[in-house]
Amino acid sequence: MTLLHPIHLIPLISGFFTVFWLIFPFAAFSQTSPGNDLDISPEIRENSPVLRRWLRKVPNILHEIKNEPSFRTRIRVGYSLFPANQNRSGVNVGIEDVLIPNTPITVRGEYETSFDGQLQRYGADLQYYLRPLGSYVNVAPVFGYRHVQTNRDDTHGVNVGGKLLFSLSRGGGADITLTQTWVAPGSREEVGLTSLSLGYAIAKNIRISTDIQQQNTRHGKDSRVGLVLEWMP
Repeated sequence: MTLLHPIHLIPLISGFFTVFWLIFPFAAFSQTSPGNDLDISPEIRENSPVLRRWLRKVPNILHEIKNEPSFRTRIRVGYSLFPANQNRSGVNVGIEDVLIPNTPITVRGEYETSFDGQLQRYGADLQYYLRPLGSYVNVAPVFGYRHVQTNRDDTHGVNVGGKLLFSLSRGGGADITLTQTWVAPGSREEVGLTSLSLGYAIAKNIRISTDIQQQNTRHGKDSRVGLVLEWMP
């Protein structure tokens, strides 16, 4: 009788285990279900919306980044202080980032006035976000109309510029926005507006925002500081 050399047994053993794993794993895995794979108490499931969502269906993160904005629409009302204009004070109202469906474009509008009516600013803009709406950092060209009235100037016209958005928390939890625009650019009445806004959510649908703005004209500079309450519908 011819004995097989041990090296000749390797293909036989390999073939045996291949057949074994092709037949038996299906029976083993069929005894379990996805719901039993995780040993999680009902209390934890109930108190975690994110976990419940993932257990129902694993989300498409790439789709969310491309299509679900990292910011939310905000309705604003607040107090304004004008340090360069004898510390006048006033009120501001507005709406931010109203998304036009199926586009990367948002609409914003604002109105601001001092209590004595000497200082006014109002207008509306379109903002076209260049990066996916869910990005933590985004850039948007700004195009719209603005009217600016101060003690020295009364300017109105096209408002063009850009916006830089840092979303520190998705869903409007916290963000920093830097905006630079020019009203009536190229004209003798041109006004440059540099704005910095910091927003932070204090409740599910409520935020506090601080606005700082520098206004540059041929005749001088003005400034504004605002404390704003924002509601996210």
